[in-house]
Amino acid sequence: MDEIPEKPTRVSKPSDDEVSPWALAGLGTQFFASILLFVWVGTWLDRRLDTAPLFLLGGVFVGGGGSFYLSYRQLTTPRSSPRRNHDTTPKS
Repeated sequence: MDEIPEKPTRVSKPSDDEVSPWALAGLGTQFFASILLFVWVGTWLDRRLDTAPLFLLGGVFVGGGGSFYLSYRQLTTPRSSPRRNHDTTPKS
């Protein structure tokens, strides 16, 4: 009866090879915001130049394609561990 139960521990940081859920949420927000921005600019240009869906479609493809490319690059780049020393200069 004198034993104190241990508190459950939660791992709040992902391991080195995992991507943080917050980073993925940020990528989703970035993806949405860039498409929204380019669609807004495309709609504005279409109204201004009277070219119905031309710039709107261009905005969708440029915004979506560009943010997909940046998200893909960010997710596929190898992450370096802060515990490793990457100094390659020779020591004298």
